[in-house]
Amino acid sequence: MKKTTTILFFLLIVLQVFADNDTIVSDKDYQNRKKFDYFFLEAMRLKQNNKHNDAFNALQYALKIDSTASSALYEISNYYIFFNADSLVVDALEKAVKYSPDNFEYKVSLANIHRELENFAEAIQLYEELASKNPSKADLHFYLSDLYLRINQVDKSIQSLNAFEDNVGMNEALSLQKYKLYMNVEQKENALKEIEKLAAKFPMEAKYQIIIGDFYLNENEPDKALIFYEKAHKIDPQSPYYIVAMITYYEKTENKEAASREVESVLKNSGLDMDTKLSILGRYIGNLIYRDKNADSANALFETLMEQHSQEMELNLMYAQFLLSQNKLAEAKFQFQVVTEANPENVIAWQNLLSIAVKEDNPDEIISFSDAALIHFPDAAEFYFYKGSAYYLKKDYPKALNIFQEGIAYIPPENSPMISTFYGQIGDLQHQLGQKEEAYQSYDKALEYNEDNIFVMNNYAYFLSLDKVRLDQAERMISKCIRMQPKNATYIDTYAWVLFQRGNYSLAKFYIESAITNDGENSADILEHYGDILFQTGNPDKAVQQWVKALEASDKEEDKSLLRKKIENKMYYETK
Repeated sequence: MKKTTTILFFLLIVLQVFADNDTIVSDKDYQNRKKFDYFFLEAMRLKQNNKHNDAFNALQYALKIDSTASSALYEISNYYIFFNADSLVVDALEKAVKYSPDNFEYKVSLANIHRELENFAEAIQLYEELASKNPSKADLHFYLSDLYLRINQVDKSIQSLNAFEDNVGMNEALSLQKYKLYMNVEQKENALKEIEKLAAKFPMEAKYQIIIGDFYLNENEPDKALIFYEKAHKIDPQSPYYIVAMITYYEKTENKEAASREVESVLKNSGLDMDTKLSILGRYIGNLIYRDKNADSANALFETLMEQHSQEMELNLMYAQFLLSQNKLAEAKFQFQVVTEANPENVIAWQNLLSIAVKEDNPDEIISFSDAALIHFPDAAEFYFYKGSAYYLKKDYPKALNIFQEGIAYIPPENSPMISTFYGQIGDLQHQLGQKEEAYQSYDKALEYNEDNIFVMNNYAYFLSLDKVRLDQAERMISKCIRMQPKNATYIDTYAWVLFQRGNYSLAKFYIESAITNDGENSADILEHYGDILFQTGNPDKAVQQWVKALEASDKEEDKSLLRKKIENKMYYETK
């Protein structure tokens, strides 16, 4: 009896210990939950108040307490997106979905990020799962269709849209997308059926009759096309789609006069608003350009429209761009100036004016336009770039350097390529001014922001070779340039010159001859280098021949002086 009592007593003690441990575990879980809730809710409060750094830190603390919390994983994934940390985004969202597999928002976010990263297999699997559980959500089916299209599985792309249609019924956007897909895979009968269904469902919509007409016109059946165009006209006599269709019809049937008359009648129609007229004119001009037709008729139409609407800036802008496409620079410049005078906040017009001034090689005009643009856009780095480049062309290097150094402050930190370009220009200018060490520091900064800046690598390597310093680094950089553009004569020439400065004349000769055969035969610099290399390889007579060619090609007096000295004395002299 005592033995039994003792055993029972022992069991009671053991059970009490286990009970106490459970209480301890429960208390610990409870405390952790309280800590997690605190940091997570604090993160949400900070996020609401736009204190994103603090919110991010709070989420990290929360996940240290509970790494399986889907809500925190989802929230922190949004910050990883902001940081462009793609692998961390995917990892966080995959965990969020793993721990909350039925959460629609988490799974959609994961599908979206896989789609953006072009992880097509993963994205398709997720959208398939989502679409099967949410058959009425249009965006899921459209995304799925697009993904199949991007991997060239057009049949499956159409199937995903059909599945959506089976669930929600006929849909305009859906039918139009299916029409495009069927046309893409040359299933023209199915394509036509989709539009015919729309035309039957919406009998008072002229645009579907026009699409059917366009279908037949593209199939070289203009008579059938005209039947549907006339149906559209009866439904809506003012439809701009009909007008454009008829212009195309006349063009297709070689009735150019009728096409031009149709456009002209539209432009003279006071009942049509300006936007409609510009839309019709734009499409007509687009067809002319696409078909490489004579643009004189379009110029006449522009003039017709401008007689009625001389103060319409959109018209001036469109006409200017059309003139620019014909390389009528003076006429285009006039139209862009009309726009900037009437609306100096139109940045597109300023950009085009500067582009024309660059094409005309007119640095004074570049400076003038840049100054005018900077009055209205004082923090636009691109205008500093134009202005600085113009002073560079004028060889006012100190002024150009100041402008680039001023303009770089206005470049957004995330625009690394542009910052790199500015530092490259600053480096070139500093080298021109004899500030060699500063130049090399600027080139280093340029390559920090864009390690593949090929222009900087070429110039950096060339100037190092001229200074005969860090030739190993120069060779590495110019080798990379040639890997990127193996047929570029300028880069091949630089590589040859680096080899020349290293005393490797035979290999330098091989590369300089490659530069010559890659369109370098008219470059004074390349021809002069060729002569220098020939001289050092024991061919002074051939060297003189190349120096003579270089002299004929050169337009720089300081270069000509040295070339004449080389030719006269049949002797190589270093460039100072």
